[in-house]
Amino acid sequence: MDRLWAPWRMEYLTQPKQSACFLCAKGNDRDLLVLRRTGLTRVLLNRYPYSNGHLLVAPQRHTAGLDDLTEAEMLELFRGAALCREVLTRASAPDGFNIGINLGKAAGAGLEEHLHLHVVPRWNGDNNFMSVVADLRVLPEALLATYDRLLPFFEAAGEEK
Repeated sequence: MDRLWAPWRMEYLTQPKQSACFLCAKGNDRDLLVLRRTGLTRVLLNRYPYSNGHLLVAPQRHTAGLDDLTEAEMLELFRGAALCREVLTRASAPDGFNIGINLGKAAGAGLEEHLHLHVVPRWNGDNNFMSVVADLRVLPEALLATYDRLLPFFEAAGEEK
């Protein structure tokens, strides 16, 4: 039997389950994986990504529904998605993107209480038997290495952080 070691997952398995919203958390941006902040939104790495560079764009305000967003928040949310696509294109040269919002548990929302948009870079051939056979994703780059690689691109975008 072959084994695939992923010791970094132990932190997730042993940490106490959080009752607070991780999108509203305050603290060190690198620890929180926050790459960019504006007055209305934040961009952060997904801690449990589908692929390297999987980003989340969320309103700063804790809100669950699209109907709850102000026009300014909605505009900034999609401007953030466009910036993420631009940054990931320059930093990682993906062949395409999945961009979307999961509303409700049935739609795959892991955090139903705080609306967020996913920007997932995709490469031709990035799906393989591991996802199908083992329900497993193979990510070639550590999360903080991805953070450190993407941060200069967000800083160069001239937006406030």
